[in-house]
Amino acid sequence: MSLRRVVSPLVTLAVLGAAGYAAYLTQDRWVPLVFPAKAAKPAGGHGDHAEGGEGHADHGARGDRVTLSEQAQKNLGLDVDQLTPQEYWRTILIPGVVVDRPGETDRGVTSKVAGVVTAINARPGSTVKAGESLFTLQLASEFLQSAQTDLVKTSKELEFATLERDRVSNLVKKGTTAEAELLKQQSVVDRLITQLNGSRRQLQVFGLTPMQVTKVEKGEVITEVTIPAPAPTPTPGEGSAAPSLFEVQELKVNLGDQVTAGQTLCLLANHQRLFVEGRAFRSEADALAAAAERKTPVRAEFADEVPGAWPPQPPLTIHHLANQVDAATRTFGFYLPLENVPRTFERDGKTHFAWRYRPGQRVRLYLPVEKLVTLAPDGKTEMLPFVLPAGAVAREGGEAFVFIQSGDAFIRKPVRVLYADRSDVVIANDGSVSQVEYVVRNQAAAINRAVKAQSAGGGGDPHAGHSHD
Repeated sequence: MSLRRVVSPLVTLAVLGAAGYAAYLTQDRWVPLVFPAKAAKPAGGHGDHAEGGEGHADHGARGDRVTLSEQAQKNLGLDVDQLTPQEYWRTILIPGVVVDRPGETDRGVTSKVAGVVTAINARPGSTVKAGESLFTLQLASEFLQSAQTDLVKTSKELEFATLERDRVSNLVKKGTTAEAELLKQQSVVDRLITQLNGSRRQLQVFGLTPMQVTKVEKGEVITEVTIPAPAPTPTPGEGSAAPSLFEVQELKVNLGDQVTAGQTLCLLANHQRLFVEGRAFRSEADALAAAAERKTPVRAEFADEVPGAWPPQPPLTIHHLANQVDAATRTFGFYLPLENVPRTFERDGKTHFAWRYRPGQRVRLYLPVEKLVTLAPDGKTEMLPFVLPAGAVAREGGEAFVFIQSGDAFIRKPVRVLYADRSDVVIANDGSVSQVEYVVRNQAAAINRAVKAQSAGGGGDPHAGHSHD
Protein backbone atom coordinates (compact mmCIF):
# COMPACT_ATOMS: atom_id res chain seq x y z
CA MET A 1 0.00 0.00 0.00
CA SER A 2 1.41 3.37 -1.05
CA LEU A 3 1.66 6.35 1.32
CA ARG A 4 -0.58 8.44 -0.99
CA ARG A 5 -3.59 6.13 -0.50
CA VAL A 6 -3.33 6.47 3.27
CA VAL A 7 -2.81 10.25 3.51
CA SER A 8 -5.46 11.34 0.97
CA PRO A 9 -8.55 10.29 3.02
CA LEU A 10 -7.11 11.88 6.14
CA VAL A 11 -6.59 15.21 4.37
CA THR A 12 -10.15 15.09 2.98
CA LEU A 13 -11.63 14.51 6.46
CA ALA A 14 -9.60 17.37 7.92
CA VAL A 15 -10.76 19.79 5.20
CA LEU A 16 -14.42 18.80 5.66
CA GLY A 17 -14.15 19.18 9.45
CA ALA A 18 -12.58 22.63 9.14
CA ALA A 19 -15.31 23.71 6.69
CA GLY A 20 -18.09 22.50 9.02
CA TYR A 21 -16.59 24.30 11.98
CA ALA A 22 -16.27 27.53 10.00
CA ALA A 23 -19.91 27.21 8.84
CA TYR A 24 -21.07 26.80 12.47
CA LEU A 25 -19.19 29.92 13.61
CA THR A 26 -20.62 32.06 10.81
CA GLN A 27 -24.18 30.73 10.80
CA ASP A 28 -25.67 34.11 11.90
CA ARG A 29 -24.44 35.57 8.56
CA TRP A 30 -25.39 32.91 6.01
CA VAL A 31 -28.49 31.21 7.56
CA PRO A 32 -30.83 34.24 7.00
CA LEU A 33 -29.73 34.30 3.36
CA VAL A 34 -30.01 30.58 2.67
CA PHE A 35 -33.08 29.75 4.90
CA PRO A 36 -35.18 32.96 5.25
CA ALA A 37 -38.32 31.11 6.54
CA LYS A 38 -36.39 29.51 9.41
CA ALA A 39 -34.91 32.88 10.45
CA ALA A 40 -38.42 34.36 10.70
CA LYS A 41 -39.57 31.59 13.11
CA PRO A 42 -39.55 32.84 16.75
CA ALA A 43 -36.76 31.53 18.89
CA GLY A 44 -37.47 29.26 21.82
CA GLY A 45 -40.40 27.46 20.09
CA HIS A 46 -41.14 23.87 20.90
CA GLY A 47 -40.18 21.48 18.09
CA ASP A 48 -43.24 19.31 18.76
CA HIS A 49 -45.71 22.21 18.21
CA ALA A 50 -47.89 22.29 15.09
CA GLU A 51 -46.63 24.43 12.23
CA GLY A 52 -48.09 27.77 11.21
CA GLY A 53 -48.39 28.95 14.85
CA GLU A 54 -51.56 26.93 15.53
CA GLY A 55 -49.80 25.01 18.28
CA HIS A 56 -49.81 28.15 20.53
CA ALA A 57 -52.90 29.32 22.43
CA ASP A 58 -53.58 33.04 23.06
CA HIS A 59 -50.79 34.34 25.27
CA GLY A 60 -53.26 36.85 26.81
CA ALA A 61 -54.80 33.99 28.79
CA ARG A 62 -51.45 33.37 30.41
CA GLY A 63 -51.05 37.08 31.27
CA ASP A 64 -54.46 37.28 33.01
CA ARG A 65 -54.03 34.52 35.53
CA VAL A 66 -51.69 33.57 38.30
CA THR A 67 -51.30 30.49 40.47
CA LEU A 68 -50.88 31.09 44.20
CA SER A 69 -49.75 28.43 46.61
CA GLU A 70 -51.82 27.65 49.65
CA GLN A 71 -49.22 29.38 51.80
CA ALA A 72 -49.38 32.54 49.65
CA GLN A 73 -53.15 32.60 49.93
CA LYS A 74 -52.91 32.38 53.72
CA ASN A 75 -50.26 35.11 53.82
CA LEU A 76 -52.57 37.42 51.86
CA GLY A 77 -55.56 36.48 54.01
CA LEU A 78 -57.81 36.18 50.97
CA ASP A 79 -61.55 36.57 51.44
CA VAL A 80 -63.38 34.71 48.67
CA ASP A 81 -67.16 34.59 48.30
CA GLN A 82 -69.81 34.06 45.68
CA LEU A 83 -71.19 37.10 43.90
CA THR A 84 -74.70 38.22 44.86
CA PRO A 85 -76.62 41.07 43.19
CA GLN A 86 -77.97 43.60 45.69
CA GLU A 87 -79.60 47.00 45.83
CA TYR A 88 -77.23 49.93 46.14
CA TRP A 89 -77.75 53.68 46.31
CA ARG A 90 -75.16 56.20 45.29
CA THR A 91 -74.52 58.54 48.17
CA ILE A 92 -73.11 61.99 48.75
CA LEU A 93 -70.72 62.52 51.64
CA ILE A 94 -71.62 65.31 54.08
CA PRO A 95 -69.49 66.15 57.14
CA GLY A 96 -71.11 66.31 60.55
CA VAL A 97 -70.44 66.46 64.27
CA VAL A 98 -72.13 65.10 67.40
CA VAL A 99 -73.82 67.90 69.38
CA ASP A 100 -76.01 68.26 72.47
CA ARG A 101 -79.76 68.48 72.20
CA PRO A 102 -80.60 72.04 73.22
CA GLY A 103 -82.84 72.19 76.28
CA GLU A 104 -82.45 68.50 77.05
CA THR A 105 -78.86 67.31 77.29
CA ASP A 106 -77.57 70.03 79.63
CA ARG A 107 -79.45 71.42 82.62
CA GLY A 108 -78.46 74.16 85.01
CA VAL A 109 -79.25 73.95 88.74
CA THR A 110 -79.99 77.31 90.33
CA SER A 111 -80.53 78.58 93.84
CA LYS A 112 -84.07 79.73 94.61
CA VAL A 113 -83.02 81.77 97.63
CA ALA A 114 -80.07 83.81 98.79
CA GLY A 115 -77.69 81.98 101.09
CA VAL A 116 -74.24 80.63 101.83
CA VAL A 117 -73.01 77.30 100.41
CA THR A 118 -72.33 75.06 103.41
CA ALA A 119 -72.15 71.64 101.70
CA ILE A 120 -71.49 70.33 98.19
CA ASN A 121 -72.76 66.77 97.91
CA ALA A 122 -71.79 66.04 94.27
CA ARG A 123 -68.58 66.62 92.34
CA PRO A 124 -67.87 66.71 88.59
CA GLY A 125 -68.19 63.20 87.17
CA SER A 126 -70.61 62.07 89.87
CA THR A 127 -74.00 60.67 88.86
CA VAL A 128 -77.13 61.82 90.65
CA LYS A 129 -80.77 60.75 90.59
CA ALA A 130 -83.74 63.06 90.45
CA GLY A 131 -84.41 64.51 93.92
CA GLU A 132 -80.95 63.66 95.26
CA SER A 133 -79.35 66.44 97.31
CA LEU A 134 -76.71 68.47 95.47
CA PHE A 135 -76.06 71.46 97.76
CA THR A 136 -76.92 72.73 101.25
CA LEU A 137 -77.43 76.48 101.74
CA GLN A 138 -77.49 78.50 104.95
CA LEU A 139 -80.38 80.89 104.46
CA ALA A 140 -79.49 84.57 104.26
CA SER A 141 -82.80 85.87 102.92
CA GLU A 142 -84.78 88.29 105.07
CA PHE A 143 -87.79 87.72 102.84
CA LEU A 144 -87.75 83.99 103.55
CA GLN A 145 -87.45 84.57 107.27
CA SER A 146 -90.42 86.94 107.09
CA ALA A 147 -92.39 84.35 105.09
CA GLN A 148 -91.82 81.78 107.83
CA THR A 149 -93.00 84.24 110.44
CA ASP A 150 -96.14 84.98 108.42
CA LEU A 151 -96.89 81.27 108.12
CA VAL A 152 -96.62 80.76 111.87
CA LYS A 153 -98.83 83.78 112.50
CA THR A 154 -101.46 82.66 110.02
CA SER A 155 -101.43 79.15 111.45
CA LYS A 156 -102.14 80.48 114.96
CA GLU A 157 -104.88 82.81 113.71
CA LEU A 158 -106.54 79.94 111.89
CA GLU A 159 -106.44 77.85 115.04
CA PHE A 160 -108.23 80.59 117.06
CA ALA A 161 -110.70 81.32 114.24
CA THR A 162 -111.60 77.64 114.02
CA LEU A 163 -112.31 77.50 117.79
CA GLU A 164 -114.48 80.62 117.57
CA ARG A 165 -116.44 79.21 114.63
CA ASP A 166 -117.11 75.99 116.54
CA ARG A 167 -118.32 77.96 119.59
CA VAL A 168 -120.72 80.03 117.50
CA SER A 169 -121.95 76.88 115.76
CA ASN A 170 -122.97 75.41 119.15
CA LEU A 171 -124.83 78.61 120.06
CA VAL A 172 -126.69 78.57 116.75
CA LYS A 173 -127.78 74.99 117.43
CA LYS A 174 -129.13 76.07 120.85
CA GLY A 175 -130.99 78.96 119.23
CA THR A 176 -129.26 81.68 121.24
CA THR A 177 -127.31 83.18 118.33
CA ALA A 178 -128.36 84.10 114.82
CA GLU A 179 -127.11 81.95 111.93
CA ALA A 180 -125.61 85.04 110.27
CA GLU A 181 -122.95 85.14 112.98
CA LEU A 182 -121.91 81.59 112.08
CA LEU A 183 -121.57 82.53 108.42
CA LYS A 184 -119.37 85.45 109.41
CA GLN A 185 -117.03 83.24 111.45
CA GLN A 186 -116.89 80.65 108.66
CA SER A 187 -115.78 83.30 106.17
CA VAL A 188 -112.93 84.24 108.51
CA VAL A 189 -111.82 80.60 108.69
CA ASP A 190 -111.96 80.23 104.90
CA ARG A 191 -109.88 83.36 104.39
CA LEU A 192 -107.19 82.17 106.80
CA ILE A 193 -107.08 78.70 105.19
CA THR A 194 -106.50 80.32 101.78
CA GLN A 195 -103.78 82.54 103.24
CA LEU A 196 -102.14 79.57 104.98
CA ASN A 197 -102.06 77.48 101.79
CA GLY A 198 -100.55 80.39 99.90
CA SER A 199 -97.79 80.78 102.48
CA ARG A 200 -97.06 77.05 102.37
CA ARG A 201 -96.73 77.07 98.57
CA GLN A 202 -94.55 80.15 98.70
CA LEU A 203 -92.08 78.49 101.06
CA GLN A 204 -91.98 75.37 98.87
CA VAL A 205 -91.22 77.53 95.84
CA PHE A 206 -88.21 78.90 97.70
CA GLY A 207 -86.81 75.42 98.27
CA LEU A 208 -88.33 74.20 101.54
CA THR A 209 -89.62 70.64 101.51
CA PRO A 210 -93.21 69.83 102.59
CA MET A 211 -91.80 68.36 105.80
CA GLN A 212 -89.89 71.58 106.53
CA VAL A 213 -93.01 73.65 105.86
CA THR A 214 -94.95 71.54 108.36
CA LYS A 215 -92.23 72.21 110.92
CA VAL A 216 -92.48 75.93 110.26
CA GLU A 217 -96.25 75.77 110.87
CA LYS A 218 -95.55 74.30 114.28
CA GLY A 219 -93.22 77.19 115.12
CA GLU A 220 -89.81 75.72 114.17
CA VAL A 221 -87.50 78.09 112.25
CA ILE A 222 -85.73 76.60 109.19
CA THR A 223 -82.22 77.98 108.64
CA GLU A 224 -80.94 75.58 105.92
CA VAL A 225 -82.32 74.35 102.60
CA THR A 226 -81.12 71.61 100.26
CA ILE A 227 -80.93 71.98 96.47
CA PRO A 228 -82.01 68.69 94.81
CA ALA A 229 -81.34 67.32 91.34
CA PRO A 230 -84.25 68.12 89.03
CA ALA A 231 -86.66 65.51 87.73
CA PRO A 232 -86.12 64.41 84.09
CA THR A 233 -88.36 66.04 81.54
CA PRO A 234 -89.74 63.67 78.89
CA THR A 235 -89.44 64.86 75.32
CA PRO A 236 -92.77 64.96 73.43
CA GLY A 237 -92.91 62.47 70.57
CA GLU A 238 -89.86 60.47 71.67
CA GLY A 239 -90.27 56.74 72.06
CA SER A 240 -87.59 56.02 74.66
CA ALA A 241 -87.91 56.89 78.33
CA ALA A 242 -86.46 60.10 79.72
CA PRO A 243 -83.00 59.79 81.28
CA SER A 244 -83.13 58.89 84.97
CA LEU A 245 -79.54 59.77 85.89
CA PHE A 246 -77.57 62.97 85.43
CA GLU A 247 -73.86 63.56 85.54
CA VAL A 248 -72.40 66.60 87.27
CA GLN A 249 -70.63 68.30 84.41
CA GLU A 250 -69.38 71.51 86.02
CA LEU A 251 -69.48 73.22 89.43
CA LYS A 252 -70.12 76.94 89.47
CA VAL A 253 -69.65 77.61 93.23
CA ASN A 254 -67.31 76.72 96.06
CA LEU A 255 -67.86 76.08 99.76
CA GLY A 256 -68.56 79.31 101.62
CA ASP A 257 -69.69 81.26 98.55
CA GLN A 258 -72.53 83.73 99.00
CA VAL A 259 -75.16 83.06 96.32
CA THR A 260 -78.20 85.01 95.25
CA ALA A 261 -81.62 83.84 94.11
CA GLY A 262 -81.43 82.56 90.52
CA GLN A 263 -77.65 82.01 90.54
CA THR A 264 -76.41 78.84 88.77
CA LEU A 265 -74.78 76.39 91.15
CA CYS A 266 -73.80 73.60 88.73
CA LEU A 267 -74.43 72.12 85.28
CA LEU A 268 -75.89 68.63 84.88
CA ALA A 269 -75.79 66.58 81.69
CA ASN A 270 -77.24 63.40 80.30
CA HIS A 271 -75.89 62.27 76.93
CA GLN A 272 -78.42 59.53 76.30
CA ARG A 273 -80.03 61.59 73.53
CA LEU A 274 -77.90 63.65 71.17
CA PHE A 275 -78.03 65.12 67.69
CA VAL A 276 -75.74 64.62 64.72
CA GLU A 277 -75.44 68.04 63.10
CA GLY A 278 -74.63 67.88 59.39
CA ARG A 279 -73.33 70.90 57.46
CA ALA A 280 -74.54 71.08 53.86
CA PHE A 281 -74.39 73.63 51.05
CA ARG A 282 -77.48 75.34 49.74
CA SER A 283 -77.30 73.29 46.54
CA GLU A 284 -77.90 70.14 48.60
CA ALA A 285 -80.98 71.49 50.36
CA ASP A 286 -83.52 69.95 47.96
CA ALA A 287 -82.04 66.46 48.32
CA LEU A 288 -81.98 66.80 52.11
CA ALA A 289 -85.57 68.06 52.24
CA ALA A 290 -86.72 65.12 50.12
CA ALA A 291 -84.80 62.69 52.34
CA ALA A 292 -86.37 64.22 55.48
CA GLU A 293 -89.86 63.95 53.96
CA ARG A 294 -89.38 60.30 52.93
CA LYS A 295 -87.51 59.41 56.15
CA THR A 296 -84.65 58.09 54.04
CA PRO A 297 -82.08 56.14 56.13
CA VAL A 298 -78.74 57.97 56.29
CA ARG A 299 -75.62 55.95 57.08
CA ALA A 300 -73.34 57.53 59.67
CA GLU A 301 -69.66 56.76 60.10
CA PHE A 302 -68.12 58.00 63.36
CA ALA A 303 -64.49 59.03 63.57
CA ASP A 304 -62.06 57.55 66.09
CA GLU A 305 -64.13 54.41 66.70
CA VAL A 306 -62.30 51.10 67.01
CA PRO A 307 -63.91 48.58 64.63
CA GLY A 308 -65.84 45.92 66.53
CA ALA A 309 -65.76 47.77 69.85
CA TRP A 310 -69.48 48.63 69.61
CA PRO A 311 -72.45 47.11 67.75
CA PRO A 312 -73.09 48.60 64.28
CA GLN A 313 -74.98 51.88 64.39
CA PRO A 314 -78.36 51.63 62.57
CA PRO A 315 -79.02 54.26 59.89
CA LEU A 316 -80.30 57.63 61.07
CA THR A 317 -83.14 59.79 59.75
CA ILE A 318 -83.27 63.55 59.41
CA HIS A 319 -85.29 65.29 62.14
CA HIS A 320 -85.26 68.84 60.83
CA LEU A 321 -83.31 71.32 58.70
CA ALA A 322 -82.11 74.73 59.82
CA ASN A 323 -83.47 77.67 57.85
CA GLN A 324 -80.44 79.91 58.22
CA VAL A 325 -77.18 79.84 56.26
CA ASP A 326 -73.94 80.54 58.10
CA ALA A 327 -72.40 83.64 56.61
CA ALA A 328 -68.82 82.45 57.12
CA THR A 329 -69.04 78.88 55.79
CA ARG A 330 -72.06 79.32 53.48
CA THR A 331 -73.53 76.11 54.89
CA PHE A 332 -76.67 75.30 56.84
CA GLY A 333 -77.28 72.66 59.48
CA PHE A 334 -79.55 69.66 59.52
CA TYR A 335 -80.09 67.39 62.49
CA LEU A 336 -80.44 63.63 62.98
CA PRO A 337 -81.50 62.19 66.39
CA LEU A 338 -78.88 59.88 67.89
CA GLU A 339 -79.55 57.43 70.71
CA ASN A 340 -76.41 57.06 72.79
CA VAL A 341 -75.34 53.96 74.73
CA PRO A 342 -72.90 53.83 77.66
CA ARG A 343 -70.64 51.41 79.41
CA THR A 344 -71.09 51.65 83.19
CA PHE A 345 -68.87 50.97 86.17
CA GLU A 346 -69.16 51.45 89.93
CA ARG A 347 -66.95 53.75 91.96
CA ASP A 348 -67.53 54.75 95.62
CA GLY A 349 -71.07 53.42 95.46
CA LYS A 350 -71.90 55.56 92.42
CA THR A 351 -72.62 54.51 88.87
CA HIS A 352 -70.41 56.16 86.26
CA PHE A 353 -70.87 56.27 82.50
CA ALA A 354 -68.47 55.96 79.58
CA TRP A 355 -70.59 57.03 76.61
CA ARG A 356 -70.07 55.72 73.08
CA TYR A 357 -70.71 59.08 71.43
CA ARG A 358 -69.50 62.41 72.78
CA PRO A 359 -70.32 65.97 71.74
CA GLY A 360 -67.65 67.23 69.35
CA GLN A 361 -67.01 63.81 67.75
CA ARG A 362 -66.68 64.00 63.95
CA VAL A 363 -69.12 62.13 61.72
CA ARG A 364 -69.35 61.27 58.00
CA LEU A 365 -72.91 61.15 56.69
CA TYR A 366 -73.75 59.22 53.52
CA LEU A 367 -77.00 60.50 51.99
CA PRO A 368 -78.57 58.21 49.33
CA VAL A 369 -79.39 60.14 46.15
CA GLU A 370 -79.49 57.59 43.26
CA LYS A 371 -80.27 53.89 42.93
CA LEU A 372 -77.64 52.14 40.77
CA VAL A 373 -78.87 49.49 38.29
CA THR A 374 -77.74 47.81 35.05
CA LEU A 375 -80.15 47.53 32.12
CA ALA A 376 -80.63 44.09 30.56
CA PRO A 377 -80.14 43.65 26.77
CA ASP A 378 -83.86 44.44 26.24
CA GLY A 379 -83.14 47.94 27.56
CA LYS A 380 -86.03 47.80 30.05
CA THR A 381 -85.29 45.20 32.72
CA GLU A 382 -83.23 46.54 35.61
CA MET A 383 -80.46 44.28 36.91
CA LEU A 384 -79.14 44.80 40.41
CA PRO A 385 -75.37 45.37 40.50
CA PHE A 386 -72.66 43.54 42.43
CA VAL A 387 -71.39 45.36 45.51
CA LEU A 388 -67.87 44.53 46.72
CA PRO A 389 -65.40 46.02 49.19
CA ALA A 390 -63.04 48.59 47.69
CA GLY A 391 -60.13 46.13 48.00
CA ALA A 392 -61.80 43.69 45.57
CA VAL A 393 -60.99 45.79 42.49
CA ALA A 394 -57.56 46.52 40.97
CA ARG A 395 -57.09 49.38 38.52
CA GLU A 396 -54.71 50.05 35.66
CA GLY A 397 -55.42 53.33 33.97
CA GLY A 398 -58.99 53.19 32.76
CA GLU A 399 -59.29 49.44 33.31
CA ALA A 400 -60.73 47.79 36.41
CA PHE A 401 -60.30 44.11 37.27
CA VAL A 402 -61.61 41.53 39.72
CA PHE A 403 -60.12 38.10 40.36
CA ILE A 404 -62.09 34.87 40.10
CA GLN A 405 -60.76 31.85 41.98
CA SER A 406 -60.52 28.49 40.22
CA GLY A 407 -58.65 26.12 42.49
CA ASP A 408 -55.20 27.58 43.07
CA ALA A 409 -55.50 29.78 39.98
CA PHE A 410 -56.82 33.34 40.09
CA ILE A 411 -58.19 34.67 36.82
CA ARG A 412 -58.27 38.42 36.15
CA LYS A 413 -61.48 39.67 34.56
CA PRO A 414 -62.22 43.23 33.41
CA VAL A 415 -65.39 44.80 34.83
CA ARG A 416 -67.29 48.08 34.51
CA VAL A 417 -67.37 50.15 37.68
CA LEU A 418 -70.63 52.02 38.23
CA TYR A 419 -69.58 53.76 41.45
CA ALA A 420 -66.80 53.63 44.01
CA ASP A 421 -66.02 55.30 47.30
CA ARG A 422 -63.53 54.72 50.11
CA SER A 423 -65.33 51.57 51.33
CA ASP A 424 -67.42 50.10 48.48
CA VAL A 425 -67.18 49.51 44.76
CA VAL A 426 -70.22 48.75 42.58
CA ILE A 427 -69.71 46.79 39.37
CA ALA A 428 -72.20 46.29 36.55
CA ASN A 429 -74.15 43.05 36.28
CA ASP A 430 -73.52 42.87 32.50
CA GLY A 431 -72.17 39.34 32.11
CA SER A 432 -68.49 40.12 32.58
CA VAL A 433 -68.78 38.15 35.82
CA SER A 434 -71.64 35.94 36.95
CA GLN A 435 -73.31 34.87 40.18
CA VAL A 436 -71.88 31.36 40.02
CA GLU A 437 -68.30 32.62 40.25
CA TYR A 438 -66.31 33.11 43.42
CA VAL A 439 -64.62 36.50 43.55
CA VAL A 440 -61.74 37.63 45.75
CA ARG A 441 -63.07 40.40 48.02
CA ASN A 442 -59.71 41.80 49.10
CA GLN A 443 -56.04 42.05 48.10
CA ALA A 444 -56.89 42.56 44.40
CA ALA A 445 -54.01 45.00 43.99
CA ALA A 446 -51.52 42.47 45.44
CA ILE A 447 -52.75 39.68 43.13
CA ASN A 448 -52.58 42.05 40.18
CA ARG A 449 -48.94 42.81 40.96
CA ALA A 450 -48.26 39.07 40.99
CA VAL A 451 -49.86 38.74 37.54
CA LYS A 452 -47.75 41.58 36.15
CA ALA A 453 -44.57 40.19 37.72
CA GLN A 454 -45.21 36.78 36.19
CA SER A 455 -45.86 38.27 32.76
CA ALA A 456 -42.73 40.41 32.91
CA GLY A 457 -40.42 37.68 34.25
CA GLY A 458 -41.88 34.66 32.51
CA GLY A 459 -42.46 33.00 35.87
CA GLY A 460 -44.89 30.23 36.59
CA ASP A 461 -45.51 27.09 34.61
CA PRO A 462 -43.49 27.24 31.33
CA HIS A 463 -46.31 25.39 29.53
CA ALA A 464 -49.12 27.60 30.95
CA GLY A 465 -51.24 29.07 28.17
CA HIS A 466 -49.99 26.55 25.53
CA SER A 467 -52.03 23.93 23.72
CA HIS A 468 -50.30 20.68 22.86
CA ASP A 469 -51.92 18.57 20.15
